[in-house]
Amino acid sequence: MQKAPVLDEELDRFERHLPERLARVVRKVRSPGGAAYRIPLGVLLIAAGLVGFLPVLGFWMVPLGLAILAQDVPFLRPPLARALAWINRRWERA
Repeated sequence: MQKAPVLDEELDRFERHLPERLARVVRKVRSPGGAAYRIPLGVLLIAAGLVGFLPVLGFWMVPLGLAILAQDVPFLRPPLARALAWINRRWERA
């Protein structure tokens, strides 16, 4: 039986695949002091994604906003961990 993915472990695996500059941004957003930025940013991305039919804004912003909020909203962690595990497995096979 396979154990359930853990969000922090999957985010660490995900960071290893990113270019250093982008990985630094992800580390900063994940830091404990980043909650003051994460919550408004996550809400803003979700709200902007809901009007994705407008130019520049897009529906891609909703999952990104949910991913950012998952650091602070416990019930979002398991689904995001599973999605990241899937992404990491595909990335590592390529």
